[in-house]
Amino acid sequence: MRVAVIGGGPGGLYFAALAQQLSPDWEITVWERNARDDAFGFGVVFSDETLDGIAQADPAVFAAMSTQFARWSDIDVRYDGEVHVSGGHGFAALDRNRLREILQQRCEELGVDVRYGTQAPPVAELSADYDLVVAADGIRSTVRETYAESFRPELDERHCRYMWLSTDRVFEAFTFIVEKRDFGSVQVHAYPYDGERSTFIVEMAEDDWRRAGFEAFADREFARGESDEASVRLCEEILAGHLDGHRLIPNASKWIRFTTVRNASWRHGNVVLLGDAAHTAHFSIGSGTKLAMEDALALVGCLHEHADVPSALAAYESERRPVVESTQRAAQASLEWFENVGRYTDQEPRQFAFNLLTRSRRVTYDNLRVRDEEFTGAVDSWHAGLSALTATRPGGAGSTVPPMFRPFRLGGLHLRNRVVVPPTALYTAREGVPGDFELVHLSTQALGGAGLVFAGMTAVSADGRATPGCPGLYTDEQEAAWRRVTDFVHRQSDTCLGIQLTHAGRRAATGVPRPDGRAAPLGREGWPLVAASPLPWSESAAIPREATREEMDGIARCFTAAAARAHRAGFDALELQYGHGHLMSGFLSPLTNTRTDGYGGSLAGRLRFPLEVLRAVRAVWPEGKALVVRISAADWAEGGTSEADAVEIARALAEAGAGAVDVSTGEVVAHERPRYGRSYQTPYADLIRNATGVPTIAVGAISTYDDVNSIILAGRADLCGVGRAHLHDPLWTLHAAAAQGYSGPAAPWPASWRAGSARPPGARADRIPPRLQLLREASPPVHQRWVPHPQAAAAAAR
Repeated sequence: MRVAVIGGGPGGLYFAALAQQLSPDWEITVWERNARDDAFGFGVVFSDETLDGIAQADPAVFAAMSTQFARWSDIDVRYDGEVHVSGGHGFAALDRNRLREILQQRCEELGVDVRYGTQAPPVAELSADYDLVVAADGIRSTVRETYAESFRPELDERHCRYMWLSTDRVFEAFTFIVEKRDFGSVQVHAYPYDGERSTFIVEMAEDDWRRAGFEAFADREFARGESDEASVRLCEEILAGHLDGHRLIPNASKWIRFTTVRNASWRHGNVVLLGDAAHTAHFSIGSGTKLAMEDALALVGCLHEHADVPSALAAYESERRPVVESTQRAAQASLEWFENVGRYTDQEPRQFAFNLLTRSRRVTYDNLRVRDEEFTGAVDSWHAGLSALTATRPGGAGSTVPPMFRPFRLGGLHLRNRVVVPPTALYTAREGVPGDFELVHLSTQALGGAGLVFAGMTAVSADGRATPGCPGLYTDEQEAAWRRVTDFVHRQSDTCLGIQLTHAGRRAATGVPRPDGRAAPLGREGWPLVAASPLPWSESAAIPREATREEMDGIARCFTAAAARAHRAGFDALELQYGHGHLMSGFLSPLTNTRTDGYGGSLAGRLRFPLEVLRAVRAVWPEGKALVVRISAADWAEGGTSEADAVEIARALAEAGAGAVDVSTGEVVAHERPRYGRSYQTPYADLIRNATGVPTIAVGAISTYDDVNSIILAGRADLCGVGRAHLHDPLWTLHAAAAQGYSGPAAPWPASWRAGSARPPGARADRIPPRLQLLREASPPVHQRWVPHPQAAAAAAR
């Protein structure tokens, strides 16, 4: 087997060493354009998981690395003059150049042919002469560019500017610094990597960077290896309070923007991408070197598990891509958090620290409690003070109520907890009249512990129904049927019950969705459609007529009449559906509103009719009850609602009388391309809440109580809509309380079910394991700081 490796960084060298170790008869050649002793970069951080893999794959490399590690477990968050410390995390770092030396030496021991200071031959030539070509040639990969049609790369250059530096201040922990200045914010990601130095990455939003004066220094061409010394000195001045008299040390350091690299494929014939050539993940979530070395380990393993190169490369990509994409999703969330850090600089320092630590959604409330209960408890106590509520957990007298079980005032409505069952389309109504299924569904959800339960997708008129199975609230019979539901629920519990009112617009007159979720237009059996503009939902759908002023007046009257009926029917809360492509959503989105009158064009024009309807409903809906509006904060399609639009829409809705915004996304156009994932819509609730101060409900793939607690405590939303999880388990909220050991008033079990309030014992729950250790190992301390020994500092200096 003849193998060519392009790029002699850690990823390429580690691949070569592992491959040569397993197959001494392979001929492996590495081309590295830089000299062997050229020094680039600073520190590299590894997780315990990755180190376990390195230890198993090549004990010699791991042993050499271990002698160089700086180790610690704390994260320090420096913000607003305070330092908050969270322990129990576990990090190991070393100098990237020392790591490269270790791998260079290992390749030399194993007989790998590494050609330093040598440009690799053209990849096509290598592909013809070698059985395998590994492209580890970095973020600006020429191999990726050569075969761009096969790899189909997506390069997402982000907005912030950052500069990679080191400092001779040796930090004792992973340190995040967020400094508020007159020009905006500056943030630092710092960590020690030996006894004398720390990595020190300075990052700033583009506008803040310009206002701080860095643009004047950066506005020129820099020679290869040259640093922007003027910017380095200004960073020293701005961040002097955190450097304690120490200096910043550049190494080809200048302002750049981070680029997220994604490729539709990682292979072309016998050529395969590895490391940054294949993918990148923002430095705030981990090391690119770490990912590259994990790639190398997986690729070598697959080459030895499969009979031929094509099968091995397919297996490598199949194995690594899900891992990398998961990391990239977390990195994207972290990257966007830091891009928008100014959104949070009014938060109380403890909440800010918790928000920062949970930004990627990989670290959560429960996860932090396990790592460092003292830190999480301090944030908990502060938040509980805001809610003016403490309670008792079994075995923990005086402990704080979990965030999800703290009360909230929604308009004039007191909610006992932060859990909402969002509107659910059931498609079981007859002629718009809700029947027994709606009664059973809503009463079960209400008894299940949530603070607020919404009845879903209720039409304000017959032609406003999405399907023949949708309920309505436009006749006396429907009003009486709803009254039957609310009376039963209110007799059995103190759960607040709401109803969502809508006009489906161009999404009306469709059949009940099939099991795959798709629905076909009713055709001749349907009814005429009206919308903001004459644009059909899909190619097979009917073309709606553009609503006239007279029709808009009539629709507004239907909404106010339905709202008055909802009050008489006994509902505690009202939600207006202004999202998901329904009529009001059609007015708000530039993709579905092409009107040329005063109700189209600018955002102010597109808002005009929805605001008229909201004000009319507000006039008839009692102040003591809650009024919520649901929006689609993104259309997931080019040219749709922007983040700035979503903020202005929410602000206008609040000024017109909405007590909260239920923040959903999508379903506005059929050609949408949403980025689904765990709690994928929460960032939009976060954006609106922190940009406007308007209370928000987060919805979308929120399914664990841990996520709910994390969202509430971090200040990303005020309430959480948990939909499908409540369909899976109607008692989801009560079971969440039991799982957390909470038994207070925010999660009351119905008297008839109280015997089941404790979690049932599982299999072998009565087994008590014997002691099998003569001397028990002490638990590692929660807080470990990096304090290098004098010998380590001396070794690092050498």
